[in-house]
Amino acid sequence: MTAPTPSSSSAPLPAPRPPDPIKAIPVRHPGRWVAIGVIALIGAMFLHMLLTNSAFQWQFMFQHMFTPPVLRGLWGTVSITVCSMIIGVLLGILVAVARLSENPILRGTSWAYTWFFRAVPRLVLLAVLGNLGILWPRLEFGVPFDRWIGALFGIENATWRVGGIETRALLSGFAVGVLGLALSEAAYMAEIVRAGMLSVEPGQQEAATALGMSRFQALRRVVLPQAMRVIIPPTGNETIAMLKDTSLLIVVPVTTELFFQLDAIGKRTFQIFPMYVAAILWYLFLVSLLLVGQYFLERHFGRGYGRAGQAKLKLKGLAAEHGGEPM
Repeated sequence: MTAPTPSSSSAPLPAPRPPDPIKAIPVRHPGRWVAIGVIALIGAMFLHMLLTNSAFQWQFMFQHMFTPPVLRGLWGTVSITVCSMIIGVLLGILVAVARLSENPILRGTSWAYTWFFRAVPRLVLLAVLGNLGILWPRLEFGVPFDRWIGALFGIENATWRVGGIETRALLSGFAVGVLGLALSEAAYMAEIVRAGMLSVEPGQQEAATALGMSRFQALRRVVLPQAMRVIIPPTGNETIAMLKDTSLLIVVPVTTELFFQLDAIGKRTFQIFPMYVAAILWYLFLVSLLLVGQYFLERHFGRGYGRAGQAKLKLKGLAAEHGGEPM
């Protein structure tokens, strides 16, 4: 028994009815408008205070914040920041490599270094370094423990020293500032560099070693270039923090520093508050320049990573599948 076949004269099926358009009702956000109103009100009040409060002394401020002593202090602040960061980064790399070393003595020493300088506040550290003359009035070169060795062999007042220098002459305000900030910064940079090196796959260094590179060559040519993507952002933040921490050098004191000069003008003219506001404006300007530099550095070392890098990798993969070249 065969199934019945449909007749060729049967009526065609009706066309499907198009769906009704979706009536989208936007979600209301009354809280946003309330927040905008509150922020606008606070901003208007702040602007009104800046324009009407006579305590700012805008004319006096702009007359004194560009004087030659202040500009010398500005150059001193930039110089201290650059020198401290260079020494801190280089020393931090050495400490980070020691932390990752297989030698237990190096690991323990580097850990103790980071523990100490991360625990001591920079203000306290600068104050101690500024008074090292109390501990060592004179720094001399010669045989260590010479008097003990002489007493051991029965030689009285034995001194084997070739010369020395007064501590105050060696550790000027600028030197103390750079030394204290650099030693403290190296402890933080060591942890940043160590985290960046640990973010690189261990197989990268193993492959470099298999190609005949030494440990130092693999570190310089393979590990550190890849770790820069992780190291650069926190290093930029540390540079900004270092620039601001130069104001702590007023306790040393360092006369060739921005905040010291502005504070001196304020105390001499009895207009302290306008000079403090001038310091805020100067630091805002300097930090803004650093943020621009940090942005371009992050974009340079972040090539091939993130959304842009993933898009490039996808384009290359599609091109390889179709036998073509990526655009």
